[in-house]
Amino acid sequence: MKKIPLLTTLLTIGLLFGGCSKEKEKSTQEANSLLATNEIVLTSLDNKQFVVKKTDNGLKLKDAKDKVVIYDIFATWCPPCQAEASHLASLQKKYKDKLIVLGITVENNIPNEKLEEFRKQHNANYTLVNSSENMRLINAVAKQLNLGRDFGIPLMVLYKDGKIINYYQGATEEEFIESDIKKALGI
Repeated sequence: MKKIPLLTTLLTIGLLFGGCSKEKEKSTQEANSLLATNEIVLTSLDNKQFVVKKTDNGLKLKDAKDKVVIYDIFATWCPPCQAEASHLASLQKKYKDKLIVLGITVENNIPNEKLEEFRKQHNANYTLVNSSENMRLINAVAKQLNLGRDFGIPLMVLYKDGKIINYYQGATEEEFIESDIKKALGI
């Protein structure tokens, strides 16, 4: 008679812990699937979202068909990054309907006010992204370019329809960037 309550208790405990284990396994699988997704969602300072899909050839920005996309990987404290901001703004203005410039900061947890200050001081009149997903995009770019983890900034990468056109590391003359934009657009 004592065996039945003991067996029932052991069975109940086993089911209880087994159920917890299954729940933990399910949440781990969900987290891993989110990390493994091929999409990166970036949020700009004005809360606009940009969906970037990783492809075999590069990174494809949603709703950017036939446009040149520049991912400018920068830091607010970096002098060459500061110097190129006005050039990128000039190109964005000149090719407004055919070019999308996204400034992706490498600085984690930077306040939006600091990015706004960077925009004002350096005439960075293009989209600045301050998102928890910045590093995922930066790592994807570095991996596609075989740069490793310790690459120099600014790093500017040009894509069209998800394919890499060219990239520049360090300060780059506006004319070189514009030449690649024109070539990609067939101008």
